[in-house]
Amino acid sequence: QVQLVQSGGGLVQAGDSLRLSCAASGRTFSSYAMGWFRRAPGKERELVAGISRSGDNAYYASSVKGRFTISRDNAKDTVYLQMNSLKPEDTAVYYCNAHVLSRDYWGQGTQVTVSS
Repeated sequence: QVQLVQSGGGLVQAGDSLRLSCAASGRTFSSYAMGWFRRAPGKERELVAGISRSGDNAYYASSVKGRFTISRDNAKDTVYLQMNSLKPEDTAVYYCNAHVLSRDYWGQGTQVTVSS
């Protein structure tokens, strides 16, 4: 079992920055990869970024590459998503994800709203 608790998010203006955090518990954090997904109104869930167990490798969706940075602190059992140069189209509910032994665990979700 893995528990994921998110923090951060909110309402910002276009061009602003936000940082999301996701604290994990229940299993050895450094033993699994982590990711951030989002679901915008009327759209399917989208993988935004992923990071390997060690943090050495990361993946970004083309829509966020160069603006978002995923990182993790294995000493704090926490993964982060730094979001810069936010755009209205980034508005969505963001979820952190852990894929452990063929099972997905999800954070509670946090709303990010970017006004133009």
